[in-house]
Amino acid sequence: MPSTLLIGYEPQAIPGIDGSALQAALDAEMARFGEHGIDAHMELVVHDEQVESNLVAALTRKPWDVVIVGGGIRKSEHLLPLFELIVNLIPRHAPQAAIAFNSTVGELLEAAQRRL
Repeated sequence: MPSTLLIGYEPQAIPGIDGSALQAALDAEMARFGEHGIDAHMELVVHDEQVESNLVAALTRKPWDVVIVGGGIRKSEHLLPLFELIVNLIPRHAPQAAIAFNSTVGELLEAAQRRL
C-alpha cells in the first residue's frame, strides 16, 4: 500500500482562521486517501523549538512514498524558515520519498497521486 505524509500547520494556531473548519476539511481529505488505498498520516506542526524533532520523528516513522508540504506553510511568508527546514529535512530523513505540494486543502489526494 502506498504511503503519504502530509506536513501542515496546526489549524488552531493560525490567527484569523476558523481552525475547526480547517481541521474538518483536512480530516475529510485524509479520509479520501483511505478510499483510494493510500496509507496517509497528517503531521500538524507549529514553528517552535520542538518542530525539528517532531518533523524528524514523523519523517522516520516509516518509509513514506510521498511527503506533501501543505500550502499553509508554503504560502505564508513569515513561515519561510519553517518551509526551508522541512524541504531540507525530507531528503535527509525520508530520502526515498517524493515531495509534493497542494494548491488547496481539497486536492491533497491529487497532489500525492501525481508523485505515486
